Amino acid sequence: MSEAKEGQSRPCVGLILAGGGARAAYQVGVLKAISELAHNRTDNPFPVICGTSAGAINGAVLAIHADRFTLGVRRLVRVWRNFHVHHVFRSDPLGVAKSGAHWLAAMMLGGLGRFNPYALFDRTPLEELLARYVPCEDIRKSVEGGSLRAFSVSAAGYTTSQSVTFFQGQPQLSPWHRARRIGIPAEITQQHLMASSAIPFLFEAVRLNREYFGDGSMRQMAPISPALHLGAERVMVIGVRRDKEEKPARVPTDEYPSLAQIAGYVLDSIFLDTLEADLERLQRINRTLSLMSPQQRADSGLGLRPVDVLLISPSEDIQQIAARHRRSLPLSLRLLLRGVGASHRRGSALVSYLLFEQGYCRELIDLGYRDTMRRRFDVVDFLSL
Repeated sequence: MSEAKEGQSRPCVGLILAGGGARAAYQVGVLKAISELAHNRTDNPFPVICGTSAGAINGAVLAIHADRFTLGVRRLVRVWRNFHVHHVFRSDPLGVAKSGAHWLAAMMLGGLGRFNPYALFDRTPLEELLARYVPCEDIRKSVEGGSLRAFSVSAAGYTTSQSVTFFQGQPQLSPWHRARRIGIPAEITQQHLMASSAIPFLFEAVRLNREYFGDGSMRQMAPISPALHLGAERVMVIGVRRDKEEKPARVPTDEYPSLAQIAGYVLDSIFLDTLEADLERLQRINRTLSLMSPQQRADSGLGLRPVDVLLISPSEDIQQIAARHRRSLPLSLRLLLRGVGASHRRGSALVSYLLFEQGYCRELIDLGYRDTMRRRFDVVDFLSL
């Protein structure tokens, strides 16, 4: 374990908070452990914070409280430990029945014109929650005070088919343009958070400027890239998939996959696969660069540099945890999910993204805390705490 020498500046560490719906409770447990490992210091260990989907909401709270990191973490813990589905979307019998009837009428009548349904669930409760507890206008104070270099939120544009990273930070930061992904400066608002977390089909897209945006995990081919563009010298990634997931055995099956199983597969592809692929790509680049001398790197003109990465991810299968807490969902939502096959083990992936309930969130927070404490020496060394 190494300590930063007095007077020596710390490396600029970027924090990547991936998407994952209710799985983002795991991130809160990791952050709680980091806060304690930092001995509850107030300064921010992450000058660059990049969030996507539910991770963008967690990241916004940290960005707002960048000058009081411990306070930001405590507020996240307080909210997530007391979460219920009705804080995120309408799950009351009337709300679920109204949504179901709306979709049924649209399908039976060949559409309802401008009254067509846009999504399965109504997220008005989340919008109200963000308005009360996530004052995004305070991000400017964190930037101007020097406790935050940059905060970014990624969303997917439905018209341009681009992954757009909206960032707010120090004035010297520049926008970027890559294949199917761009970074543009913006004043981050609650609407950016709503857009980044708008899971397709489940939650309604949000209009920003001239375009409608959905969940930022879609088409996000390089989730780590925004942190590097914003000046991070090393990157800490908090994942939401088991770190050493066993490959399932390929066995013959005659049972057709349920809608819940297919939906869970799609959400896994959106939220989890691109992050793993980007980590593998970064590791390959680091290995290649390690074979080159500093002079060879400079002469190559590639503009590449090795980037240290620390990944903290669940040591247990989150789908199994979700299966244990499935019955804590409101009855109306359980009935709806049962209709698409989510009451079976193979439908647990879908449930794991929607289970914004106290018991499940608390178990994920505790898991994130334990996983981080097991690696406390790595974390302390990486963050120069």
